This record gives sequence, structure tokens and C-alpha cells, in this order.
Amino acid sequence: MTHTEHASAGPAALPSDLDEAVHRCLVAGFDGTTTVPDTLKRLIDRGLGGVILFTRNVRDAEQVRELTDALRAIRPDLLVGIDNEGGGIGHLVSADAPEVPGSFALGVVDDTELTARCADALAGHLASLGITASYAPVADLQHQPRNPIVRTRSFGADPELVSRHLRAWITATQARGVASCAKHFPGHGGTVTDSHHDVAVDPRAYDELDLAPFRAAIAAGVPMLMSAHVVFPALDPDRPATLSPRILSGLLRDELGFDGVLVSDALEMKAIADRYGEAAGARLALAAGADQVIVAVPDLAVTVGCRDAVLDAVGSGALSVERVREAADRARRLAERYAAPARRGAVAGWDAGAGLEGARRAVRVPAAPVRGAHVVDLFPPPHPALNWGGEDLLTEVRALDPTATGTVVTDAPADAAGLVTEILRRAEGVPLVVATCDAGLHPWQSVLRDALLARRPDAVRVSTGLPDGGDVCSYGRGRVNLRAVAEVLVGV
Repeated sequence: MTHTEHASAGPAALPSDLDEAVHRCLVAGFDGTTTVPDTLKRLIDRGLGGVILFTRNVRDAEQVRELTDALRAIRPDLLVGIDNEGGGIGHLVSADAPEVPGSFALGVVDDTELTARCADALAGHLASLGITASYAPVADLQHQPRNPIVRTRSFGADPELVSRHLRAWITATQARGVASCAKHFPGHGGTVTDSHHDVAVDPRAYDELDLAPFRAAIAAGVPMLMSAHVVFPALDPDRPATLSPRILSGLLRDELGFDGVLVSDALEMKAIADRYGEAAGARLALAAGADQVIVAVPDLAVTVGCRDAVLDAVGSGALSVERVREAADRARRLAERYAAPARRGAVAGWDAGAGLEGARRAVRVPAAPVRGAHVVDLFPPPHPALNWGGEDLLTEVRALDPTATGTVVTDAPADAAGLVTEILRRAEGVPLVVATCDAGLHPWQSVLRDALLARRPDAVRVSTGLPDGGDVCSYGRGRVNLRAVAEVLVGV
């Protein structure tokens, strides 16, 4: 069901201050790199709480700064945010973003000072672009082997380790004047479903849930938390956390004592959009205790539909005025602290080498150099909401060893046996490297890998996701992760 099926014929007319309060509860995505759409201008004029940028809004660093300046010229207290976890999530690659590994590699290294340096580099770069809100870090624990969405975005499975790296990341980000956001409350790591595609369920008992990292983030002063589109039967069997008063108001506010801004994950994700519709999702999330809802799609009609549904709910009394004002007040306090960007040229430099250092230190199992190898890199296509790079190991190896050859495969081949035969023909007489990325989630990778190893047991095995029995593991597919593995393989 879409937002148009849930929205009423027209929005209710509210007093101007209440209309502004409703708009403060919205964060919108949009299309464009240099021009602000008229619909977005009207939303900002009426008090829109924030915008979220994606790869579609980025051409280069100067263009991004001009865009953020243009947005704030409409309304200075507009919060400009972006997903900025590092690793394979690279919305700002073309804007010269610092390259850092995903969080799991930093957890493997377990050096909180290094984590802080990586977070500082990302936050410093954001500040230089006029972006003052980062929807990171991930506070989820990665302990469910079949989890398809958290994985190397998490610092690890140990709550103590994850908590100390969260503290380091949050503290470093805040020091740059950038708002951090721990996500996805109360944890997405215990699921086997990606909430981008369907409702995810964590079936564990209450005392088994992953609350410790969120407690640590709150204690560290994180100004924002993001909710998960996950159903927790032990907490609320009927609604995902984003729409659950028991979880957002009862657990997070009353039990954990969080008084910062609670923002929803994107409402167009199918866990919400397919079952409730984006517009109803916005109304229900705010009623449950969210302060801001993200509508990340560039089609601003979806955002307007969500806005109209909330206006109607307030006008009819279905959504209390007090709840909206409370949410808007939190959003306003956040903007007062973080909306104003640093002056151009006033941002101190950062350690551009911290990310590669972290990636190198995470590769803990060295292999003998294999120059002139044939490199087979098997990995799924980039997640449309997360990974916009699609970097491959072969490119990084060839940058160091031009004599290397290779084969890159990003989906199940039509003729697996024929592909194996062709790879073995091309690799005859030279070393063979076989790299997989989370092969347990993608059986076609296991089929190809096992067939190759059966005929070339001497092949070097590489894991570029979580460990998968390889000789070398990068713990992520960010460019610096792959570069660090390439250095080990080539011997530089």
C-alpha cells in the first residue's frame, strides 16, 4: 500500500506555530546537486527539520558546500545530514571523502584511539562540506550469522567492545560540531531479514536483546538515536520498533532515559511502506515517540503525503498536539546546537591515513605473496541503499601488480561449470586467488569457490566480508579494506 492510499484529500489548516512544529518532525531526501526544488523550498520555509543527502546529491566537494549553503540560505536552522558510516557506504566518494574501513575492521583492531581518528576524519570532512549531522555509528551487534544487513557495519559481536568503540566514535564526532546518531534501536543484529525488503523479527527474550551498546551511546551523550523497523515479540508483538509506543516511549524514554532526538529509519523501506504506507508510518511513528521521521526517496510527493497525514492527524486529534510539540522542541534544540556549519576554511585538518592504517592492521593472517596471480572476486552487487561504490579486489591488486589478471563476478552465472572451466584455463600456470564476500548468504559464491578449490587446492582464499574460512580476511569491502588485502597478496 502506498502513501497515496493512506493520505487524506487535503491537509488540515493549523495555527502557524503548530504547522511549523509538524514540519520540524520531517527529514526529506530530494533530487539535485545545484538547484533546490521548489517543493523542498516550500517545506523548508514552513519549518522542515532537515534534509538527508545521498550520492545523487554529490558531484564534488565545492558543489556540496554550495548546495548546503543554498539550503541554509532558505532557513538557517535547517539540519543537513547524511549516512556516513565509512566502509562501503560511500555517498561522498566523489567529494574526496576520507577512506576508512567499515566498523567491523576497527573492532578487530580494537584500538579506540584509531577508531576516534577515523571518526574524526569523517566528521571533519562533513564539517568542511557544511554537513552537520551524521547518521552513524551502527550500534547493532553482529552475532547472527545469517543477518543480511548489519554484518561489517557493526563493530562486532561483543557488547563491551562495541560499546567502547561507540563511545570513541561519538566523542570524536561531537568534537567536530557534528551530530552523531547511534542506530538501529533496539538492535537489528539479531534478525535474518533486511528491513529494506521486509519486516524483520528478532525472536529473542528481553534479557537477550542487544541494549548494552545503546545504553553506552546514551551515556556518551549521543544526541540522536535511530529506530529499527524490527518487530521484537518480547517487547511488542504487534508493531516494529519504529511504530511501537512500548519500545520508543516505554523502553527508550522511560527505562533508558534518552532525551535526545529519536529519528526513524527511512519510511519508504518495505518493512513500513508495504504494510502501513509511508504516510501512516509517519503518523504512527510520531505517536509512538519518534521526534523526526526520515523520508529518503527523492520524490517529494511522498514527503508531502507524510506531512499531510500528520497535519490531518493533529487536526483531528488522532495525534496529540502535546506529542508533536514535544518532538518539535527536541528537533529545535538539536538544530540550535548543530545546524550552523563551520565557516569555510575554518575546519582543522584530519588524519587522512587513519583509515588505511586501520584496514592494514585488521588483515591479521598474512599469505605468501602471489604476484602475477589470477584474481577471482565474487561479491554481491552493491546494496542500493548502502554501498554505492562496487569496488573490486582485482582493481586494487592490479594497481600494485599490473601483471595480475582476473575475473569479477557479482551475480549467479548462467553457466557456472563453464565459468569455472574458463577461469581455470586463464589461471593455468599462475597463482590463483579466490575471494568471496559473505558466501554463506549467497550460495552461488560457494558453488563457484568450491568448484575452483576442488581443482586448484593451492588457491589462496580471501574473505572480504565476515570471516568465511579464508587464508586472508579484510572484514569489509571498503576501498581501503581491499587495498590492504591487495598489499598482502602482492607483498608490498
